Amino acid sequence: MKQKKIVTIGGGTGSFTLLSGLKNYQYDISAVVTMADDGGSTGKLRDELGVLPPGDIRQCLVALSDSSDEWRELMNYRFESGGLEGHNFGNLLLSALEKINGSFSSGIIEAIKILNVKGSVIPVSEDDMRLTIKLNDGCIITGEKELDENQQIRETGIYEVRLAHPVRANKRAVRAIENANFVIIGPGDHYGSIVPNLLISGIKNAIKKTKARVIFVAPLTNKMGQTDGFTVEDYVQNIEKLIGKKRINFVVYNSKKPHKNMIKRYEKKEGKNLLVMCENTKNKKYKIVEGDLLRKEKIIKENGDKLAHTRAFIRHDSDKLARAIALITEYSEYKSLNIS
Repeated sequence: MKQKKIVTIGGGTGSFTLLSGLKNYQYDISAVVTMADDGGSTGKLRDELGVLPPGDIRQCLVALSDSSDEWRELMNYRFESGGLEGHNFGNLLLSALEKINGSFSSGIIEAIKILNVKGSVIPVSEDDMRLTIKLNDGCIITGEKELDENQQIRETGIYEVRLAHPVRANKRAVRAIENANFVIIGPGDHYGSIVPNLLISGIKNAIKKTKARVIFVAPLTNKMGQTDGFTVEDYVQNIEKLIGKKRINFVVYNSKKPHKNMIKRYEKKEGKNLLVMCENTKNKKYKIVEGDLLRKEKIIKENGDKLAHTRAFIRHDSDKLARAIALITEYSEYKSLNIS
């Protein structure tokens, strides 16, 4: 049987979670990954070495790797002291491979061989991709890292996010989308991991043209100053506005509430309208696939991770999420699907 071609679009922990589950199924997977990250170890390497951001790519490579546990642990190892404090070994390796091979994509191909990766990992662009953030008061802030670190964003709110300058879509990413059977957008931070990919004209045009079914994995929580009070429909409308066409066929939605103590902990940081609700979806063109998608295991803070305070601890479960996607790929013609 011919493998279904699945393309994921996103970045960060969301893509890692999704791909970790999908690799256990017989899919031809291509992960298209944002290149806007400029924080932490990735940001330092961009600024000091002039390389493309390796962090999100590294996470996708590790997620799809069939190599030993030792190799995957090594790729995620973060130095806790000395001149390399805060740097991740995998980020350093990818930066070195870029320098040795003359381009970031060529370096990724070598990393795929080293890590025995199941599928392809494709940077959305090989240009210098940077974000500008316009706030509701008209103030302009530069840099993706500001989304999690800038208090002004939380207090004033985002009006829109744009590319600092136009970048070209990676042709391999465009071909993968155009030839896919299913395109999965998300999960991930809306403005940090999803929107940057859709700001590239070549990517959104490919999504318009492809005959693939488009699946959107709704986030679990909203973020203060960014997506306050967003419902599933708000996310869908925002994404389709960026694409320029109604393209979402399925929405994967978590209907299980996190533990009340976890909700209280997050409400202190992100406000009362924390959870993403699924409302007003009648007569919509997309189908809802819902159920318990929450990860139950406690998230362990990574030693040496200076951005740990910005990372989510309410997360999707890899296996549950992959099962939801598998349900769609096998029974996509059904009028209603529920994974509960």
